[in-house]
Amino acid sequence: MQTEISLRQKKSERSSLWRLAFDAGLPAAMWRLPNQKQVNLVISENEIPILDSFENHNQSSGFAISTFQNFEKSYFIKADLMYCFDENDAPLTILGSAINLPKNDESVLISKANKAINIEQKKQFQDEYNSAIFEAMVNDAIAEIKSGKMQKVVLSRTKKVNLNEDFEIIKAFNELSKLYPNAFISVVSMPHLDEIWMGASPEILVSQNRNGIFKTMALAGTQSNLDADKIEILPSEAAWKQKEIEEQAYVSRYIIDCFKKIRLREFIEEGPKTVRAGSLLHLKTDFSVDTQKVNMPELIETMLHLLHPTSAVCGMPKEPATDFILKTELHKRSFYSGYLGPVNINQESYLFVNLRTMKLQNQIATLYAGCGITENSNPAKEWLETEMKCQTMLKVLG
Repeated sequence: MQTEISLRQKKSERSSLWRLAFDAGLPAAMWRLPNQKQVNLVISENEIPILDSFENHNQSSGFAISTFQNFEKSYFIKADLMYCFDENDAPLTILGSAINLPKNDESVLISKANKAINIEQKKQFQDEYNSAIFEAMVNDAIAEIKSGKMQKVVLSRTKKVNLNEDFEIIKAFNELSKLYPNAFISVVSMPHLDEIWMGASPEILVSQNRNGIFKTMALAGTQSNLDADKIEILPSEAAWKQKEIEEQAYVSRYIIDCFKKIRLREFIEEGPKTVRAGSLLHLKTDFSVDTQKVNMPELIETMLHLLHPTSAVCGMPKEPATDFILKTELHKRSFYSGYLGPVNINQESYLFVNLRTMKLQNQIATLYAGCGITENSNPAKEWLETEMKCQTMLKVLG
């Protein structure tokens, strides 16, 4: 049973708490929901997060993070401690029971996380991808699509960057929050994996609020928000080509097909409409369901199981698209294109697709970006799309 304790400190302790959790070797997650000011931080008292499915821990409060193939690894960081901070970074409340964190003094503020990403000697790395390699992959995908094996596939790539010695996680989190107010901003640390994942996702996978309103979205199709003359394109004035329109339609159709599988007919569909996500424009269709009205209180678990991974990160049909991804991509997606988000916090759950994300490890940032391939795709343009998407995280790397 969680209790609420008022905080009355003169200054914010968010940075110190984050570092102290690492020093204790404890998993932690920090996030800010789209268009909100409040920042939340949860810390688990277990050194290894719970490895379990969403359905089994949805009654507990915490933070879930799952891989692209969620049957492999789905972690849950239980909120043994939860802190909330306002827009000025002042502490609001603590939720949860006390755990044994080290004393808050200067000698213990250097965390395991910062040690992992701030070592003196930089690790050497070689990027797995260049434009020629990725464009060849796209050509292979187009050939598979034209042969009738699939309608669409989403191919991704990585981009590796050395972190600056003065890189700070909290500072980067704050910058992302300012740059992308409409996105879900998060940073998740799992010391047992020696990994930190940070991102600014524009796409919700599933959510359900305390009133029982379920939501999901179809987000696909991408273009720059600047025209050839570097003039900003307003969402209401954006023009879309057939390729992007078809790509978005595939995702919307996939969601509707999932509703049909569970014989759900009472849903609201709004869109598609053009929305801005940072320096990019996308096509989006929103879907919502009143779970109380249709008597489906567990709709979020059901739809999560049916949707993930969606055609927006995988393809259609799901099985041949997934097989093509696994045999073609040179990297393991891990948590990229999986899902993550708060679960049962104040009786609400929000799970987002892990897009516009990067992994921090050994002073190296590994950025991930993907694009939907159809028979009308242009390989060179698809490479440029992934470059544009990488800019989201590059902007906070300096």
